[in-house]
Amino acid sequence: MSEDVRELVGAVRTYLQVHGRGRHFATGSWVDPGSGRDGSAGALGGSSGAGDGPDHVPGTAPVAETVTDREFGREDFGSKLETVAPARIEAGDLDQLREVWGECTRCSLAGGRTNLVFGEGAAPADLMFIGEGPGEQEDLQGRPFVGRAGELLTKMIEAMGLSRDLVFIANIVKCRPPGNRDPEPGEVTSCLPVLLAQIRLVRPRVIVSLGRISAQTLLSSGTPIGRLRGRWHCFEGVDLMPTFHPAYLLRSPEKKKEAWQDLQLVMEKLREPHA
Repeated sequence: MSEDVRELVGAVRTYLQVHGRGRHFATGSWVDPGSGRDGSAGALGGSSGAGDGPDHVPGTAPVAETVTDREFGREDFGSKLETVAPARIEAGDLDQLREVWGECTRCSLAGGRTNLVFGEGAAPADLMFIGEGPGEQEDLQGRPFVGRAGELLTKMIEAMGLSRDLVFIANIVKCRPPGNRDPEPGEVTSCLPVLLAQIRLVRPRVIVSLGRISAQTLLSSGTPIGRLRGRWHCFEGVDLMPTFHPAYLLRSPEKKKEAWQDLQLVMEKLREPHA
């Protein structure tokens, strides 16, 4: 293991102890079988796996009300990464980080999982997608977004002129919450250090957060996803575009047009000269 990664992992471990590109993209059209060109009336219906609607579910607290910057220790951990992680880290070190993270048992989700879903894709990569957590198929296969929602995400990526092997895909939490419920604050806190390390190693130009939980967690906001999407935000110095979760789009295909508008903004951003 390189000394750079040893120090990075050390920062992750310290956190846990304390807190318990320039690629050009072709313009494409994302179309499901039987849909219009804008993808607003796709034939796929229903839902499987994780996902959420555009707004907060009555009776549950928004992420921002339960998971705070203080609980995350984001500022503290971010400053540690700045001091220990050099500007450039070899892409292969992401595999080393996975090896060191191991078969995590840092929260109660470990007891009910089949597989830990670490994330997959290119590193470095200009574009990174961050969802909420693994669903049933992801838990069984140990890979992110491989169920029906994953099939739709793949179509979305391909409509951008890309393929899954050119982006990096991860989730807020790495193990499936029982019954695909929302991740609890302590579960998010346990996984955040490795997600931050992944972002540092992938070095994306743009992050696309998929769904309410991902957007509200990364932005420490209780604002509904319907108001967060379509506007640029920033997370850890990286441009972030929230959009709907593919599982929600399967249930509400009329929202695909708005999601495609979000992805078009991402494509425009990635076409800009890389500073």
